[in-house]
Amino acid sequence: MSIKSFLHRGVTMTVVVWMAVLAVAQVNTMHPKREFRAAWIQAVNGQFMGVPEQTMKKQLIGQLNSLQGAGINAIIFQVRPEADALYASKIEPWSRFLTGRQGVAPSPLWDPMAWMIEECHKRGMEFHAWINPYRVKTSSRTQLAPEHIYNRHPEWFVAYGDQLFFDPGLPESRKHIVDVVSDIVERYDVDAIHMDDYFYPYPKQGQEFNDNISFYYYGGGFSNKGDWRRSNVNILIKKIHEAVREIKPWVKFGVSPFGIYRNDSSDPLGSRTRGLQNYDDLYADVLLWAREGWIDYNIPQIYWHVGHPVADYEVLVKWWARHAEGRPLFIGQSVSNTVEHADPNNPNSNQLPIKMKWQRSFQTIGGSCQWPASAVVENLGSYRTQLVSAYHKYPALPPVFSFMDKDAPGKVKKLKPVWTADGYILFWTAPKYTDEMQRAVQYVIYRFEAGQRVNIDDATKIVKVTRNTFYKLPYDNGKKKYTYVVTALDRLHNESKIVKKSIKL
Repeated sequence: MSIKSFLHRGVTMTVVVWMAVLAVAQVNTMHPKREFRAAWIQAVNGQFMGVPEQTMKKQLIGQLNSLQGAGINAIIFQVRPEADALYASKIEPWSRFLTGRQGVAPSPLWDPMAWMIEECHKRGMEFHAWINPYRVKTSSRTQLAPEHIYNRHPEWFVAYGDQLFFDPGLPESRKHIVDVVSDIVERYDVDAIHMDDYFYPYPKQGQEFNDNISFYYYGGGFSNKGDWRRSNVNILIKKIHEAVREIKPWVKFGVSPFGIYRNDSSDPLGSRTRGLQNYDDLYADVLLWAREGWIDYNIPQIYWHVGHPVADYEVLVKWWARHAEGRPLFIGQSVSNTVEHADPNNPNSNQLPIKMKWQRSFQTIGGSCQWPASAVVENLGSYRTQLVSAYHKYPALPPVFSFMDKDAPGKVKKLKPVWTADGYILFWTAPKYTDEMQRAVQYVIYRFEAGQRVNIDDATKIVKVTRNTFYKLPYDNGKKKYTYVVTALDRLHNESKIVKKSIKL
């Protein structure tokens, strides 16, 4: 072979290799293997109020099946709207958003949170227990149950506008909220505790949140009430994180704050926006929580559209991406806002494509959460259709929280196909473990055609994520050869080494 031919062949091989690399990179960008894909299911809209058990279960099964089909891998379910419970709490009364009247248990008795955890896990979804920390009444007309904590300790609370709140400045308030969280984590197999954007109440013009008494008793060392208020919330966040870690070190604690941290008019490091501010108006110092490791993930609610004159989606996504502060960052997406506005560069399209482009443009952003889940289920503006056909076309595993745990479980054992009365089944046994953190709780099944390189970073090869230790094979005529790969996932989605088996189907 001449030198010229050799060099030409070398260049050709280099081009082929680079084309293969680019093809894999494109697949990983369009169909990432790791991505947080969540949806919020709310209770305060009254969708469950007074609904019989079987009707509510049927309604939720329909929502979960639809969301699973849309690629959602985590459900954030509201379980504590008004210092009450959509679960069998030992501390707070049953919620009126479940039975229609606070303190009245469902009849026959059942536990919606326990049931939802089971249904989510059955579908390979995480379950995040969503609580509102301070709110007690959304309206002054709300009747509190006799056993509600307010009726025992009215001095812990502050009326503001038409609502009622725990006073965040009181140690007793913080202890009660931490006790509620601890009770949930101890008794339920939740994957995370989740708080939304309601810390100190959203300000009402001309009204002051009257915490003067608690400031008098507990504000020593603070000349500025705003700094004291932020400190109060900081203490609660830190205490909740410590409590969760101590009880179950695999359970995450995340928040979903209002979408603006600070405007650049208040702080040169703030975003180029002109809206309400977490730091100044809600006294939520979200960046500090992330920096100090008091939260495990952050989902700012960036509910505006691209091009919004006060709070531009693109501006805010870029700002939060630069200020993830070393913690997993996901984007809170408004379904209705997204489909109701056209892409500024493509008037024939809604804004989902451009929002997904920005979301996936930064390594610090690991996914998103859809508000509300019902809008996805209803396919508002063909939103669900777009997720299914493009952005969530293939399954994705939630991101690994390596700062919590980075040790993978052992690999599966005894992988083999077996003919049964129910068909051709791929069986395996769970790996052994000595620590709950490394226990296998899920399995990922990949399929590769004959001649294809086994590459488990390619999400298009995932055929199933399951809690079962078996998978029914799609047998046809036994003439086509495939390689099946099975891996194990622990509670924090660390993935084991592969075990593979060649099978003719």
